Amino acid sequence: MLPISNAVTIPANEIEISAIRAQGAGGQNVNKVASAIHLRFDIPASSLPDRYKKRLLQLNDQRITKDGVIVIKAQEHRSQEQNREEALKRLQSLIKSAVVLPKKRKLSKPSRSSQKKRLDRKSKRGDIKAFRGNITGQDIS
Repeated sequence: MLPISNAVTIPANEIEISAIRAQGAGGQNVNKVASAIHLRFDIPASSLPDRYKKRLLQLNDQRITKDGVIVIKAQEHRSQEQNREEALKRLQSLIKSAVVLPKKRKLSKPSRSSQKKRLDRKSKRGDIKAFRGNITGQDIS
């Protein structure tokens, strides 16, 4: 069982965990031992509440496939058990982050002083550009 909140948990039979060989450097151990963990979690087939499923499927996350399967690969640690815990933590945090609603943006108006500063900057910049042009009407002898 993977707890998500006080009311929501994921049964262990819905999470598919398989051990694979880790990539990268590591000497002979990496070639012999399957210490990396490949975790798969099918969102549509899970027992999560509908609002959780909906929010997860709307996420633009590279770990979620088009079919709605979360794929997590953990290979940071040398032991399989630590990688398993890391993968489960990542799944838990992904699901928790999907349910948190972002704060609504409050509409605001720029202050009067900030408007005045902006207009002053614009006119100053315009003056600088105007001085770059050719000077006409003066006799340079």
